Amino acid sequence: MTNWIIDESHSEIGFKVKHLMITNVSGYFTKFSGSIQSESDDFHDATITFEAAAESIDTQNKQRDEHLRNGDFFDAVNHPSIRFISKKVKKIDEEQYKLLGDLTIKGETHPIELDVLHAGVTVDPYGQQKAGFSLKGRLHRADYGLRWNATTEAGGIVLSDEVKLNMEIQLVKV
Repeated sequence: MTNWIIDESHSEIGFKVKHLMITNVSGYFTKFSGSIQSESDDFHDATITFEAAAESIDTQNKQRDEHLRNGDFFDAVNHPSIRFISKKVKKIDEEQYKLLGDLTIKGETHPIELDVLHAGVTVDPYGQQKAGFSLKGRLHRADYGLRWNATTEAGGIVLSDEVKLNMEIQLVKV
């Protein structure tokens, strides 16, 4: 069994959501951790756990970030962690995988499927073995109790229900 952890300083946990249905607003979680156990060199049998601190959300707008941390959205005081636990890794080819698991946000757990691109394994200048992955996925925020919205004067909605997930993950072998 090989154990890996997420290298926080070389990874990004990001998302995008449509605002006013004309532009995307991007954000990140700045505090997160994850561990991966795998018997194989290609990660096809990996078991993955991941956790992000809800209060670490950062959209580069202090007022918006405070709103996202409160009860309208993440309710970070009562639900401090966003968690993912893998159920299955499906290898499609040498680089592409599907990652299936359960995502828990604000006490609501739902299955999610992520597209994974495995960029390879290398050794850094300090002799540490590293592995790189890009992940993409989508979720509906209302499924997780993140239902706040408003309408414009013209009757349009302020926020899309669909959230696009974009993650760049570097693992380090431990």
